[in-house]
Amino acid sequence: MNPIKKYTRFLIPVSGIAFVLCLHACKNKTKDKRVIVDTTITSPDKGTIKISVDETFRPVIDQQIQMYQATYPNAHIIAEYKPEVECFKDFQNDGTRLIIVARGLDSAESNAYKSQLGSAPRFEVIAFDAVAVLVNKQSSDSIFTYSQLQNILTGTTKGKTVIMDGSKATSTVRYLMDSVLKGKEFGSDVSSTGNTKGVLDAVANNSNAIGFIGYSWFAQIQDSSNSYYDSKLKTALIECKTCASNIYARPSQATITNMQYPMFRPVIPIIKDRDPSLATGFYNFIQSERGQLIFKRAMLMPTVMSFNVRQVNLK
Repeated sequence: MNPIKKYTRFLIPVSGIAFVLCLHACKNKTKDKRVIVDTTITSPDKGTIKISVDETFRPVIDQQIQMYQATYPNAHIIAEYKPEVECFKDFQNDGTRLIIVARGLDSAESNAYKSQLGSAPRFEVIAFDAVAVLVNKQSSDSIFTYSQLQNILTGTTKGKTVIMDGSKATSTVRYLMDSVLKGKEFGSDVSSTGNTKGVLDAVANNSNAIGFIGYSWFAQIQDSSNSYYDSKLKTALIECKTCASNIYARPSQATITNMQYPMFRPVIPIIKDRDPSLATGFYNFIQSERGQLIFKRAMLMPTVMSFNVRQVNLK
């Protein structure tokens, strides 16, 4: 079965305070003509907010923000790209109202937020990305079974320098530990660069390296005029777990959709706001037709809307 289809805490009497402030403002109206904008007050089409985003989704979320701000020039979305665990820390500490990560909230987390906020945060799977296995174009080894990947990651198979975008805090590392290694520990040959750009550079400069990155980064490389990485890197073929024997696939929009490429994971926005705000505006936008088309154009698999091509006869 295809998994793709799937604050009000205190009330304070403020009427008296508001009346005094109003008198004070009227009295000083001719003395001070400055306009002070409170950026904490937003609407879907204006204001300034900060959001925390899993760094592995940076290329496609940059595109989403650019389109939203082009549509609403008074809207300013400041995205801070960081490891997944740091996004959740920001969300928990109320450093942001919206995060975009690779997992949703479990029942315990949802109940904790509901107890604190009065309602549980909303989240939705809006697209599927893949964990791409990256090798140098000079490498003679670019076809792997699932068991071969497990042996390389655990250090059972020697000879490969494994490069990650972080040590324990990223969604890519979590995915490999949970879905590939099934809880086993990484081997001593695994090292971290701290971000995806570091993985790209490390593999480009080492023909014996194997790196793991979000596929949208590699799709951006192929779609740009930056020929440096395109001439140095390629994605490996990975054994299809749902196909007949001896079928291998590279990550692509088609192989993610058809589940031929086995290492895919969701893109999930999580939001606290319920009332109209800039956060809810952007949350709704990335699920709308235009937002979903951006995911499609970035070679990910959108999940909220289908873009099947149908033939019609015009009379």
